[in-house]
Order: sequence, then C-alpha cells, then structure tokens
Amino acid sequence: MKRTIKKIRQYLLAPFVLKDYFAFKKLAGKRGRFSLAVSDMYPCPLDKTVMTGFDRHYVYHTAWAARKVAEIKSEFHTDISSSLYFSSIVSAFVPVKFYDYRPADLQLSGLASEKGDLMKLPFADNSIKSLSCMHTVEHVGLGRYGDPIDPDGDLKAIKELQRVLASGGSLLFVVPIGKPKIQFNAHRIYSYGMIKEYFSELELREFSLIPEKSGPMIVNATADQANGEVYGCGCFWFVKK
Repeated sequence: MKRTIKKIRQYLLAPFVLKDYFAFKKLAGKRGRFSLAVSDMYPCPLDKTVMTGFDRHYVYHTAWAARKVAEIKSEFHTDISSSLYFSSIVSAFVPVKFYDYRPADLQLSGLASEKGDLMKLPFADNSIKSLSCMHTVEHVGLGRYGDPIDPDGDLKAIKELQRVLASGGSLLFVVPIGKPKIQFNAHRIYSYGMIKEYFSELELREFSLIPEKSGPMIVNATADQANGEVYGCGCFWFVKK
C-alpha cells in the first residue's frame, strides 16, 4: 500500500503523466492486452523531451575508443576498468579481457572479466600491445570504489600502464580535462600538460577533446582548448616508443 501511495504522489507531481494515463486507460478499455493497475505505476515525467539526452563523456569516448581499436587492428585487447559497454561491444570483433578492482560477473563470448589492481597489474613488463584505461585513473586512491586511500594512487596507476605496454603498443587513455582539482571523493580533473608530463615515456599519437557543454568531439584538439574546459573529457592515444 505504501508503495502504491508513493507512486501516486510521483504522478501528482507530473499532471501531464496522469493525463496520459487516463487517456491510455480509456483507449485500452476493459479488454486491454496488459494489466493496468495503480500498484504498477512507474512514472517517468522527465522523459518527454524534444531531443534525446545522453552522457557526453561516456557516449563519445567509448565510440572514439572502439574506432581506435578497430584502427589498431590488434588480435587481442586488454581493458582496465573502463566502461563495460565499451568492452562488451568491442568483444564482438576483437577478443577482450576486462580487469577491475571489483570484477564484473559478465559472461559474453569473446569477453573475459577478471580481478585486477591498477596499482599492481598482473602483467609482465612490455607485454600488452593493445590497452585501454578510460575514465578510471581519476578515481584511483580516492576510496570511492573501495580502493585504499592514496593521494598518489593515480600516478602509481599511470606508471603501471606505461610499464606493461609493449614496445609499439597502443594505450587509449581517458580522463576529465580542465583546470586541475579534486572533487572528493568522485574524481580528479587534470590539465592537458599534466597528462603529457605523466606519460613522458610514451608518444602522443592523437588527442581528442569532448567539450563539456555542447558540440561534437574535437579531433586533434589543442592544449588551450583542453584547458579552457571545466569538466571536459580528454581522449589520449599513446604509443610506446
């Protein structure tokens, strides 16, 4: 009963949803193909929009990375704690091993999910030819996902990524870009220069920027464009010399 009352209150906050409900109920009549009970109400008053909204960071950067994996043409890809949507889709055309501090119980052909600590990766030096770590390093050491508190956790993770990447191998790396700050305990925001400095062992093949507010991804963006963001998304394609 309490659940039903709560749902009714949600509808009362969105009168147009109630209007749609009664219009639908009238058209469906008594012999509708589905049950239509008040107890099953599930109001979604914010979905009636002119345009379809989406998370700019996560739609653009995963699309960018999938295209890069296809361009690299590696026989196998290793991902460290990036979006599961990315790994699951890429596994349709390239075998993928996904590693996370909190392993995912995900079972798909072409995809393996295992436990891995970014500050101590279970790989030999110079062993991974195709590697990604996206929207992940900015969290390491902040404790958000149960990892140990460590102000330099991100630097240790970056060192590990450079250690395991094979000579001539590619690393797809994504972090928030803008004016450097920590929004505890969610994430860090880096400047373009910081990332270039932290990955000094690698050669930057491409830098693309997803602006925070609007517009498409900017391919081959400049440092000034990156540093003009508050919470942009920086997509770095590094290659080990």
